[in-house]
Amino acid sequence: MIKKISSSLSSFKEIEFHDCLNVLIAKKESGATDRQTRNRAGKSSLIEIIHFLFGAEADKKSLFRTQTLINEFFRLDFDLQGEEFEVSRKGKQPSKVATNKTNTNTEWLKWLGENMFALDVLSDYEGRKPTFRSLFSYFVRREHSNAFRKPEKQAEMQQAGDYQVALMYLMGLDWTIASDWQKVRDREKTLKELKKAANADAFGNLIGKSAELRTQLTVAKFRLTEIIDQVKSFKVLPKYRELELEANQITRSLNQLSNDNIIDSAVIRDLENSLNTEKPPELGILKDIYAEAGVVLPNVALRKYDEVRSFHESVVRNRHDYLDSEFQSAKNRINNREQEKGKLDKRRAEIMAILESHGALEQFSSLQGEQGRLEAEVESLAKRFELAEQIEGTKNELDIERNNLVLRLRRNFSEQETALSEAILAFEGISKSLYESAGSMTIEPSNNGPVFEFPMQGERSKGIKNMQIFCFDMMLMQLCYKKNIGPKFLIHDSHLFDGVDGRQIISALKNGAQTAKKLGFQYIVTINEDDAFKETIEGFDLNDYVLPVSLTDATEDGGLFGCRF
Repeated sequence: MIKKISSSLSSFKEIEFHDCLNVLIAKKESGATDRQTRNRAGKSSLIEIIHFLFGAEADKKSLFRTQTLINEFFRLDFDLQGEEFEVSRKGKQPSKVATNKTNTNTEWLKWLGENMFALDVLSDYEGRKPTFRSLFSYFVRREHSNAFRKPEKQAEMQQAGDYQVALMYLMGLDWTIASDWQKVRDREKTLKELKKAANADAFGNLIGKSAELRTQLTVAKFRLTEIIDQVKSFKVLPKYRELELEANQITRSLNQLSNDNIIDSAVIRDLENSLNTEKPPELGILKDIYAEAGVVLPNVALRKYDEVRSFHESVVRNRHDYLDSEFQSAKNRINNREQEKGKLDKRRAEIMAILESHGALEQFSSLQGEQGRLEAEVESLAKRFELAEQIEGTKNELDIERNNLVLRLRRNFSEQETALSEAILAFEGISKSLYESAGSMTIEPSNNGPVFEFPMQGERSKGIKNMQIFCFDMMLMQLCYKKNIGPKFLIHDSHLFDGVDGRQIISALKNGAQTAKKLGFQYIVTINEDDAFKETIEGFDLNDYVLPVSLTDATEDGGLFGCRF
């Protein structure tokens, strides 16, 4: 229970609290303008001071790091488990906390968790677990964190894993199930980031399906093996190009020799024909020619003809000798060429044998380049294949884990039916004291953990939503009373009553007072004066619980800090 809040700031309004219900009123002074709405009176600042002294972070934007407050101490006196404590802290040294137990804020948070919520038994657990700050913030909701939006969340930015773990712990359920659910979410987040990175071309290509990648990888590995074998057996011939040029030249020479042989073969045929047909004309034929011409050849002419004929035979004989010589020359040329062709063909065969068993350096380099390309392709495909299998396999594993967690949660609900029933009945009982048609709380197992819902007639109304939060917080106080954990105080900012009907406000305050008295805890409320006294209710006088200190923003010194800054 909180005894007193004070400060080294001389103008600060020190507030002392008593047990049961404590109501801090923000007044609207007579003559105050419409602009003076009491939003600067310091009601929410009181909440921030309490959080500050119970270990909240104090970054550079913190209220306690402002120029006016940074060097000022704030102090809180309270008792816990029958022992009195005092804690002080200032914005200039937020990591230090002066208490009769600890000296640093880290130590202070650890001590509070162990002594207020019995968190010391969870120290060996690996994974998300309840923390003092995540639990404490349900009992002192902050408008700064938008805590008055949903009953199950003490901050708008609070993630499912955090509030599921915290609430299952406070309700006496197996909170490790919620913690394991968060492990699944964390793995899914990693998986999502992995897929996002892959789809952003971080691996050179989109991942693809594992089955398709397996085929591509198999083919690429086979091609790589072939290339590696070729490179291993490859023999580099330094004079490869010279021999290749020589082989080409031999081929051209062979072609030329063959062409020349064809020409000489034709010459031989022509010479053979000439040799067979070359002879002097016969005398009988010559006489017939003259006779037909009507000329009778005399003996002298015939003798002359014999001389001519002898001469002609001599000419033919000389020509025959010449043609025969040409014939033999052509045959010799062909024979010589054939011999040359044989030599050249043998040399070409030797060169081709060498070229077939060896290769040029550039060919070897080309093979090595292809090997390197295929190695890179295989490596890329292997990574994509591994990633695809990991994604597909992990997704299947996570689906199975989610189903198993749903079964575990259902089993736990069945085993802890008594604790679950206490929470449900407590919520409904408190709701019934506020509305004729009582609201209810349901906790449903889902594939994303326990889902908290609060069906209530007219629940879309902001005022009714706020009263759902009131019922929820009172329900938590009852559960913590039975488990003997918690801060033994509940604090509600005036924002909880925004938009709430006056009848429900006074009913809520009466219920809070009665429940606090019954269970022995402290209920602290900050509220605007006109909201507090809109309605009255039989058997309950709110004035009995109003604190002597009141706040207003109608004057410079009317707020909690006694000054404007």
